[in-house]
Amino acid sequence: MIPTLILVSLVFGRWWRTTLVVAAVGWPVLLLADGTVDADLGLVGVAAVGAINAGVGVLVHQAVLWAVRRSRRDRTLGVDA
Repeated sequence: MIPTLILVSLVFGRWWRTTLVVAAVGWPVLLLADGTVDADLGLVGVAAVGAINAGVGVLVHQAVLWAVRRSRRDRTLGVDA
């Protein structure tokens, strides 16, 4: 199930703040609704794991976005890399 969060954050990594908040809140809610985790098991830890996994996808998305922008800028300025 963890790759699901990474995939979602890869897609929505442009809006990284919202993506991280939704992952931190939505992941524990999903696990509670699914019956995978009980409310007594420390939802803060589950939320942290969700936010960290989403953070990985957001970082990859932002790195690709940065590389594409830099490539376009260099091409526009005529800089040979």
